[in-house]
Amino acid sequence: MDVLTDILGSLRLTGGVIIDGQLTGEFCLSAQFTPEECAPFFPVPDRLIGYHFIRSGDAIIQVQGQQPAPLAEGDIAILPRNDHHLITRRPGLPPADASDVVWITEEGVHRISTGTRGPATQMWCGFLGTAKANAHPILDALPPLLTLKTRKRNSDWLDGSLRFLAEGQPSPGVVSRLAELFLAQAIRDYVDQLPAHSHGWLRALADPAVSRALAAIHARYAENLTIEELAKEAGVSRTVLGERFVELLGEPPMRYCGQWRMRTAANLLRDDRQSTANIAYAVGFNSEAAFNRAFKREYGEPPATWRKRVEAEEKRPNRRKEEPSPRRGVEKQL
Repeated sequence: MDVLTDILGSLRLTGGVIIDGQLTGEFCLSAQFTPEECAPFFPVPDRLIGYHFIRSGDAIIQVQGQQPAPLAEGDIAILPRNDHHLITRRPGLPPADASDVVWITEEGVHRISTGTRGPATQMWCGFLGTAKANAHPILDALPPLLTLKTRKRNSDWLDGSLRFLAEGQPSPGVVSRLAELFLAQAIRDYVDQLPAHSHGWLRALADPAVSRALAAIHARYAENLTIEELAKEAGVSRTVLGERFVELLGEPPMRYCGQWRMRTAANLLRDDRQSTANIAYAVGFNSEAAFNRAFKREYGEPPATWRKRVEAEEKRPNRRKEEPSPRRGVEKQL
């Protein structure tokens, strides 16, 4: 398992497909996922990542400050920060607001239909979500728009996976795993195109020394690694490794090492029924008291208190589920 897969797995992504759209002729749709759209189907996460999968036809997606990106059949557009965007046949068309052309069907899916007469573009739209407690700086390092061009590779797994998400009612665990695959592949495609002089978390994944050190930190989080050991793994001096970490990640290696150990512990607290003492030993602490102190420094409260709070938040019912208000929109012709 590589560093990117580790990081995305630690985000505990949730979500699924919530919109089935048909855009025809000359169309332009103004869109941004809202908690209200997600709430009838899923618990609303703290952070939303939107995506669109072009099932057939073509479109252009526009995000302010970015070059318009053409989308063909099989392509996936991912919006890591859920920025407002336009999905259009061509630039310059007046947009219809997605909230005015959407309704919830008896099958429990939002439907969107807009445009003039003409060729149809069909798409599935969905979101990925993560809790604030799972935040990782790699999300902030991503651009507003990523595109996954499936024509460059065998797209059967993508098409089949998205169809399964939309129609198969998979478990939350299956949804989160597939979501990680889509996002990971899009990030890898983006990292492969980064110029050599770029900086930040994404560049760190491509930097030979830093990426080797990150891999060691992620694989050996239960060990008391030293800067000398990490430098040996990276194949550079401790000074060079420290400088590269600070330059690309904004913090020294040992600081990130401690953060990843606590992040792993937090996920064990959330997922497992192990005692706090067992989790302390699982992440390399010789005493529960030392683990409690380290966890509180990172998360602001002791691990047992943190676990109870997170469990209570996850069990809290969705207010939108308690008071559903499906609203049929009016189809607009552009």
